[in-house]
Amino acid sequence: MALVLASKSASRRMMLDAAGVAYRCQPADIDERAVEAGLGAAEPGAVALALAEAKAGAVVAPGDLVLGSDSLVICHGRRFDKPASRADAAAHLRWFSGRTMELHSAAALLRDGAVVWRHADCARLVVRELSDAFIDQYLDAEWPEVGHCVGVFRIEGRGAHLFERIEGSQFTVLGMPLLPLLGGLRQLGELTS
Repeated sequence: MALVLASKSASRRMMLDAAGVAYRCQPADIDERAVEAGLGAAEPGAVALALAEAKAGAVVAPGDLVLGSDSLVICHGRRFDKPASRADAAAHLRWFSGRTMELHSAAALLRDGAVVWRHADCARLVVRELSDAFIDQYLDAEWPEVGHCVGVFRIEGRGAHLFERIEGSQFTVLGMPLLPLLGGLRQLGELTS
């Protein structure tokens, strides 16, 4: 199998590596805001899927399967992107405090520009009450690494301290619905059933 990951995400690479899936990285360069603008008031899962497909579609790899993936966060009716600065990250964390965050992750497989498989999933993360002192201490330890994370956390690290409870797949929380993806690769005959 020739699988191309259209991402530079460390967590997505870690998931594929741990699962023993061979791939090569060729990060996509797309204007995510332009893709979103064309979607109007689409549901979050549909937006994540459209972004995953756009990323995979931006990579030229004739005959190979290209994997695109994307994640987005909705919290209390508001959509969040990756923080632009440490101050922006602190503002995001203050907004999340005491609320439930919905993390939508999607993946799409394309071959020669055609979608051959796609899946979106959602996890609900209940954020505990966060004091300003905790937020400062957390960002002292985690910034700038969490600046690359849509929810301002790495669940495999200190980000676990943000939450009271998580409902959903850990892989979705890490940024890609891995179990459905492995099933999709088996359905396509790319992995042994």
